[in-house]
Amino acid sequence: MSNFWDRYGRSVSPCHRLPPVLKIVLAVSIIVAGVAIPIEFWPAYGVLGCVVFAGHSIARVPMSYLIKRLLIFLPFILGMAVSLPLSQGFERGWDLMLTILFRGLLSFLVSLWLVNVMPFEQLLVTLRRLRMPVVFVAILAFMYRYVFVIWDELDKMRLAWKTRSFGRGGLLFRWMTLARMLGMLLIRSLGRAERIHGAMRARGWDGQVRWLDDR
Repeated sequence: MSNFWDRYGRSVSPCHRLPPVLKIVLAVSIIVAGVAIPIEFWPAYGVLGCVVFAGHSIARVPMSYLIKRLLIFLPFILGMAVSLPLSQGFERGWDLMLTILFRGLLSFLVSLWLVNVMPFEQLLVTLRRLRMPVVFVAILAFMYRYVFVIWDELDKMRLAWKTRSFGRGGLLFRWMTLARMLGMLLIRSLGRAERIHGAMRARGWDGQVRWLDDR
């Protein structure tokens, strides 16, 4: 799990050799362009998608890696997009559904490119140098640090379930078990967050992120 997000962030390619600020500017520019394009000009999304996939190819990010990450992201974006026409009896809202779907996929692929052409800690330092809000950078840093802890917790819960059920059960039973595990994981995550916050306050945390290069 330690290389789940930025597995190829320390590779060597023309994209990796670009200045960090330029990488962020390119990623933000493509996302802004995708948000600004109306859904009526949908071929433009295809052009932007080709540009993003070309960037992944130049960065030597395998297609299998992209497909696995898309399979994880697609259920969330599809559920959000389909909810709009569903709430209107499938009579309206199709344009908004396609807009959310195209823009969401484009933003996800661009973000995936960005974290795989630079190490995540370099991304945080670059955002700080660009005068991004300190709270935003701190949230990203904590997310990157503790997503591995939460993932390990989920692995332990899945292992415990397999040892008790021997991996048996139909598809519906597995979905119900997964839903219960995710609910329990949320409760454990909230409890862990409270303990971590208390430990940080006991060590003098005042809400200000400090870096090694601070004077």
